[in-house]
Amino acid sequence: MIPSVFGKAHLGYVVIETQKFSDWRRFGRDAIGMHLDDGPSDVMRFRLDDNECRFLLQHGPAEDVTALGWHLDDHEAFDTVLARVKGHGVPVTEGTDEEAALRGVERLVRFPGPNGLDQEVFTRARTGAAPLRMVTGGGFVTGAAGMGHVAITTRKPHQLRGYYDAVLDARLSDYIDETISGLKFKIRFLRVNERHHTVAIAAVNGVRLNPIRTRVQHLNIQVAELDDMVGAYQRVKQLGFRMALGVGQHTNDKELSFYAMTPSGFEWEVGWNPIVVDEATWEPTTHQGISIWGHTREGQTIVEKLAQFKTGAASLLHQEDVVPALAGAGIPD
Repeated sequence: MIPSVFGKAHLGYVVIETQKFSDWRRFGRDAIGMHLDDGPSDVMRFRLDDNECRFLLQHGPAEDVTALGWHLDDHEAFDTVLARVKGHGVPVTEGTDEEAALRGVERLVRFPGPNGLDQEVFTRARTGAAPLRMVTGGGFVTGAAGMGHVAITTRKPHQLRGYYDAVLDARLSDYIDETISGLKFKIRFLRVNERHHTVAIAAVNGVRLNPIRTRVQHLNIQVAELDDMVGAYQRVKQLGFRMALGVGQHTNDKELSFYAMTPSGFEWEVGWNPIVVDEATWEPTTHQGISIWGHTREGQTIVEKLAQFKTGAASLLHQEDVVPALAGAGIPD
């Protein structure tokens, strides 16, 4: 029997490519409240906890997330994932010592992921040497649940779900049906540990278009105290960063959160108090709408809305790579 890695995988870090270091410094440290470590002129790192790196920013033109780093609990789980990837003929690249050092990890390996989003796996995270300097009183929730979640928009949701099932034994938590800017979306929520979801997959129903330019639609991090979410919301507004969605509460994981717009153009969710899945009793269901209350859209101009539709139309002309060798035919709903 092939061993499962469910519960042994955790989102460990995120790699972002940007040319807007000064804006990201203000956004990550001053607005969101994370610990900042300045490195060489082409590198910036943010911490949420004792781990040496949770967000690695590297200089480049993409203005996007370029890789997700997955922390695997032990060498057995690490070897299981590598065997799966290699067994399907997908190329695997060993991370260099320099790459591992920048990420603050050991035993680093990289392989292709859907839509150009590299997947990186590692076995151990190094502890940061400097004491944490953060404005959050209670800090951030990481640990067994990982550092948060990512949401990805796609034209091939079944294949994306198939990919994360094949690689990380992801389980379906639930669905949300929602209409956004006149488009009907179905969102699939996948978990790889006790966190309600680590990957959310959003797709437009009935139309194969993707209205989002970036590889991820949003990133999520979780604060331990409600006051820290409120404080981050106030600092985002005071420092002049655009708010994407105001404070609200989600229907499925019950998380209270807001969404800010990052300097690179994808959204950043700061949340508090989502439910933890009980594997013994959990059953997937479908929710109507993403929010019980709130999460009203703020500040989107007509020009920005038109640009989003233009991006969606352009996506029809581009091939979306879902790594077919691992995604297969996907998982039907």
